Amino acid sequence: MKAGARPRRGAPPKGEVTARERILATARELFYREGIRAIGVDTIVERSGVSKTSLYRLFESKDALIGAVVTEQDRLFWTWWDRIEEQHADDPRALLEALLSWAAKRIGDPAWRGCPFLNLATEFPDDNHPGRVIARRNKQEVRARLASIVAKLGARDPDRIASQIALMIDGAYVTGLLAEPADLRGDLVDAAMKFVGLEGRPKTLKRDASRQAQHRSGPAVPSPRRPANRR
Repeated sequence: MKAGARPRRGAPPKGEVTARERILATARELFYREGIRAIGVDTIVERSGVSKTSLYRLFESKDALIGAVVTEQDRLFWTWWDRIEEQHADDPRALLEALLSWAAKRIGDPAWRGCPFLNLATEFPDDNHPGRVIARRNKQEVRARLASIVAKLGARDPDRIASQIALMIDGAYVTGLLAEPADLRGDLVDAAMKFVGLEGRPKTLKRDASRQAQHRSGPAVPSPRRPANRR
């Protein structure tokens, strides 16, 4: 919405976004692009076209608005993650590579301004801040999900390796603000495979697992052939 848009009164026509949705969309964009502390409520009101009275009726304080914005960012993050997970549900190695590729693609976007959860944690050191609580929970869930993936890849210490991969991703989020490596995706995937112990191994996890299962159950017994019909 253009700057200086007049606040609208009443419920929006059917199919249009609500005042709450406009506020959240505007705040999410401005907070991410300019920084949370740099953007005041008056700017959000002006850009969204929602009155200040309506904003405070929906969000009792700026901190409450920040918490709602981070909750939406968290929801979008896991929507993207779950979509990738569904595409590679039966192949943990392909899933890990796809997630790292997704991270590299985000960093390479011209609009990239860093990880929104790390950005928030930098601006708000109070552990009890509602936004920081959600950001911390997001990072904990990332490590938990990575641990589940690397456990399926046969990692001896899934929790520690997941923590190492998460640290690597967060490091890429930060360094990507200054200079993006020539092959960020390749660097992330290569490092992750070293952590897991799959460096240089062919991508035959499915076949290997099938062979191991067959070995445990013994050699396959061939089906008896039917005698040929004799005239």
